[in-house]
Amino acid sequence: MTIDTRELERNIQQAAALLRSLSSEKRLMVMCALHKGEKSVTELREIVDISQSALSQHLAKLRKEGMVATRRDAQTIYYSISHPSVDTLLHCLCRIYAPCKTE
Repeated sequence: MTIDTRELERNIQQAAALLRSLSSEKRLMVMCALHKGEKSVTELREIVDISQSALSQHLAKLRKEGMVATRRDAQTIYYSISHPSVDTLLHCLCRIYAPCKTE
């Protein structure tokens, strides 16, 4: 398999931005939680175990980077992964660092 260097050059900034966004342990935990499906802010706070204000800052950065989408239902805001490449990368990370146990 050979790498298309021209394609890589066109996308390298986007790849670097994606990796920068995931470089925080807490943001990576948020994204791993979202990899399993849409979650409310309350659910994310329980999973990641951080304060509401810290979570809001992380979610704002992820929104700014275009990594998550939001949906409002009354007063509840739900987050989900907004780009298939992010989901693919998280799938790879989960396979390496959190493999499923066989029963």
